[in-house]
Amino acid sequence: MSAPTTPLRTFGRTKARALKPRQARLLKTLLPTLAAPDAPFDPRRLRPDASEVWLEVGFGAGEHLTAQAARRPDVLLLGAEPFQNGLAAALARIEDLKLSNVRLEPGDARGLMMRLPAASLARLFVLFPDPWPKTRHWKRRLIEPGFIAEAGRLLRPGGRLRLATDWADYADWALEHFARSSAFVWTAEQAGDWRCAPADHVSTRYEAKRLGDCSPLWLEFERV
Repeated sequence: MSAPTTPLRTFGRTKARALKPRQARLLKTLLPTLAAPDAPFDPRRLRPDASEVWLEVGFGAGEHLTAQAARRPDVLLLGAEPFQNGLAAALARIEDLKLSNVRLEPGDARGLMMRLPAASLARLFVLFPDPWPKTRHWKRRLIEPGFIAEAGRLLRPGGRLRLATDWADYADWALEHFARSSAFVWTAEQAGDWRCAPADHVSTRYEAKRLGDCSPLWLEFERV
């Protein structure tokens, strides 16, 4: 994925209700200390003692991101989220948990991914991306050849990409697109592998709403 000649277009909302005073304060004070560099960078230089670097694309309110960071203080967690209210909620969790192993991108994850070096990630999470169910909106879906190629560039051999969705059509779409990539293999061996949440998954309030047309499906791909 080469650098775009025009700004990336992010579909969907970037702001909803008015921010609470604490959230507004954190966006001004805490976010600048946690923001990912706006030029190409090696994430290992941000935390030289980190055993691995993980990225969550579109972390919502940060429930999964911050819980994983709290569980694994040895890992540097990168997260990208264009929705300002979700970003503010994540900052509140980071402050409450006193996390020092999180860095955030207040915008589209694809911009952050372009600035990372090859084979710099051990894990990549794409949890419940917008399904854009109408056919005319399919071009807006995150999972497409360019994104898969960029994920393949960033994940080291043996690295894992986890995709979760509660839309059956999106799961089929993703499997079809990943099957065309020589960089990934689907790790599932039996139905339970995609029907049951992985042992290390952290459920979120959004996931619990079950807004899709099926129970959550879990697709894990390994970088070959």
